[in-house]
Amino acid sequence: MEKLFSVLMENGDFWAFLGAALAFLMAGIGSARGVGIAGEAAAGVVTEDPGKFVQTMILQVLPGTQGFYGFVAAFLIMTNIGGLAITQGLYLFAASLPIAIVGCLSAIYQGRVAAAGIGIVAKRPQDMIKGVIFALMVEVYAILALLVSILLIGRA
Repeated sequence: MEKLFSVLMENGDFWAFLGAALAFLMAGIGSARGVGIAGEAAAGVVTEDPGKFVQTMILQVLPGTQGFYGFVAAFLIMTNIGGLAITQGLYLFAASLPIAIVGCLSAIYQGRVAAAGIGIVAKRPQDMIKGVIFALMVEVYAILALLVSILLIGRA
């Protein structure tokens, strides 16, 4: 067992696989949490006024984009796997961290902002775009994290 662990720690492909998994899992977990937070708020509003379904759904899906960004980073990392040196594998692992960490956290916070935007829809449906803009401000940081990860992956 100790020998297997030692072999894995010195294998570049292992580190790249780990980075790809981390990018997708963390961003996906954040998106699931964010969409869930917004969905809870949306369900309450739609219970009272079913006509607000589309407006609340638009706000609910916004935190789901980080999971997609994590998938993109994981896919790009996976296309590089195949006989990687340890340094290349560690580099790809490091490249996964921006979207893994920022993707996870921004999706959760975006879910909270989207839930607040759903509160706007409940009281002032004509102002829905304000809630969308608030939520998109959080999205900017997820996009930046994805771009940093892509740039780092491209340098591996």
